[in-house]
Amino acid sequence: MGRLDGKVAFITGAARGQGRSHAIRFAQEGADIIAIDVCERIPENPYNPATEEDLAETVRQVEALDRRIMARKADVRDWDQVKSAVDDGVAELGRLDIVSANAGISGRPNVSEEIPDDEFTNMIDINLTGVWRSAKAAIPHLRAAGGGSIVITSSDAGLFAYPNISHYVSAKHGVIGLMRTLALELAPAMIRVNAICPTTVDTDMVQNQAIYSLFRPDLENATKQDFADAAIQMNALPIPWVESIDISNALLFLASDEARYITGVALPVDAGAAVK
Repeated sequence: MGRLDGKVAFITGAARGQGRSHAIRFAQEGADIIAIDVCERIPENPYNPATEEDLAETVRQVEALDRRIMARKADVRDWDQVKSAVDDGVAELGRLDIVSANAGISGRPNVSEEIPDDEFTNMIDINLTGVWRSAKAAIPHLRAAGGGSIVITSSDAGLFAYPNISHYVSAKHGVIGLMRTLALELAPAMIRVNAICPTTVDTDMVQNQAIYSLFRPDLENATKQDFADAAIQMNALPIPWVESIDISNALLFLASDEARYITGVALPVDAGAAVK
């Protein structure tokens, strides 16, 4: 028996990285999946975007586990696209029990007064308002199912500040407040709401030149190893980053009935960075 047998999970940003890992891990435990991803370039994002081929690979890997998946190209900045994907997914798969509000961008690092207005606004629209849209679209279906679990991907940057990414820090702090408010609002319906706060995760979102330079501004062309040497200083455990599966396993626990009385929690999965 899987820990999520008979359940359906809605996952945003599912084409690759943490989102794909979440979809596969949930499928391994018996869940069917509703998956969305924007699958296109966001101009101010400093790394190559996920593609429709990436999303198709997520579908392939979930189906290889003999689970059903409905995947769609959709943008969390667009309410109609998000709502349509969720509604159609529930119509096809029968119900909704779990939400992983995972979609997000890192943006370009800059000092606060030099971040362009449109970049700050877009960061908030994707990383904060996009989470609210995802929850908003899902909540009626969770109520109809008699309860469920929403898990928001925040960050250690949702717990404390980092220089040169004030737009990202603001959005990730914001989703912690959203999570706590939703936890109170939805508790009477037995819908639990929590957040995961990772340290750096080994995905395209952090393995790019902009992030290398953010961590090593003293170097003109910082490398992955330079980044690793700096990132390891953030964490209490002697590692530079965690893997997507580490976040997926924590997400699985929070989404499962094993965490049936856990709500309103911001859970660091961060190699001890929050206590260092």
